[in-house]
Amino acid sequence: MVAFQHLTTTAPLPADLRGGVVAIGNFDGVHRGHQSVLERALAEAVRRGVPALVLTFEPHPRTVFRPDLPLFVLTPPPMKAHLLSLLGFAALVEQPFTRDFASLSAEAFVTDVLERALGITHAVTGFDFHFGKDRQGGPAYLMAAGERHGFGVTLVDAFRDEGAEVVSSSRIRALLCKGEVAEAAGLLGYRFTVESEVVGGQQLGRTLGFPTANMRLPAEATLKEGIYAVRFRRADGTLHDGVASFGRRPTVDDNGAPLLETFVFDFSGDLYGETCEVSFFGFLRSEIKFDGLDALVVQMKRDEVEARALLGGVKPLSGLDAAVAF
Repeated sequence: MVAFQHLTTTAPLPADLRGGVVAIGNFDGVHRGHQSVLERALAEAVRRGVPALVLTFEPHPRTVFRPDLPLFVLTPPPMKAHLLSLLGFAALVEQPFTRDFASLSAEAFVTDVLERALGITHAVTGFDFHFGKDRQGGPAYLMAAGERHGFGVTLVDAFRDEGAEVVSSSRIRALLCKGEVAEAAGLLGYRFTVESEVVGGQQLGRTLGFPTANMRLPAEATLKEGIYAVRFRRADGTLHDGVASFGRRPTVDDNGAPLLETFVFDFSGDLYGETCEVSFFGFLRSEIKFDGLDALVVQMKRDEVEARALLGGVKPLSGLDAAVAF
């Protein structure tokens, strides 16, 4: 199998990737709605016997147009690339999103990006995809452009969950902000997962008998602060259950920046400098300011028991979930 490639449109596309089927969109979260588009692209690529690629835009367009509104990005580029590789794509191609790029006409996007940069043979995108200056290009425009330039177009309808609501990144962000990680997983099709380098901390957990792997998340990551049952994946792929605290440590340091601290079950060793993943399975409780460290330790032992029990009974939601968190 050819290795997955993470590329940008600023460099020439490798010759063996030209002429492929391209799924187009931002795909933040790579959720079940996105997966309905992505699966159509993969199927079309198999039918044609050509590579399947994803064209996305970085940074997220909203951060360019509304920098005053911080955006909780569900899947930063490395995580998005990882998920797309697991789905079976040959490459993720990022188009740098700037105000200059946003000022391109719809026709220039088709000719400069789709035709010249990618050599596209077929495009697959959502039914409401718009592009070009002032959103000149829409589904009808893309279909007509495909006829003019010789590539096919597939438009995919909105994907709705079992409650007939459209699955969207904004819905998932809202759930995560409330700590509803199990509900978010139902829309994602996998457990919400973050990736970051393990950094040094105060080592208070070690003195209390609960050493933690500390990771900093982006300031825009408005995950509800509290205690979670998690799975922890090391850089070498080994997987451990654990319990994680995300927040400001009110008992010992109420003024600090939010930190993700994971007590990794059945593990001893040095994780500093490793880039690891944490997948969230369940919200256990909100952060509490305890009356001293003894009371904190008692609660941490309860949290461990509850997390072990929860994680002991979970099964994968889908094939993607199994690849991410099992």
